[in-house]
Amino acid sequence: MKNKTQNISHEKFKESLMEDSAFRHEYEKLETEFQIARQIIGARIKQKISQQELADKVGTGQAVISRLEGMSGKPSISLLERVARALGIKIYLTIQ
Repeated sequence: MKNKTQNISHEKFKESLMEDSAFRHEYEKLETEFQIARQIIGARIKQKISQQELADKVGTGQAVISRLEGMSGKPSISLLERVARALGIKIYLTIQ
């Protein structure tokens, strides 16, 4: 007999995971990095430039941009400012 695969939407899957308080805590800890990465990726794609092209504009290596977009590490404000300047965007900080 074949195993039947059950399809579940991303939203439903996330909702079920968020019921676990330990998972929710870890997820929320990454929110800032996720927002930074998402917005940088979006701005870079909108301008149709590669990670290497952005790195050249920033004056850094492609691996640095890859780590930034992959949420691997804690970028300095200085790096974020240089990336924003290279993309022609502004950084806004909101503390809630």
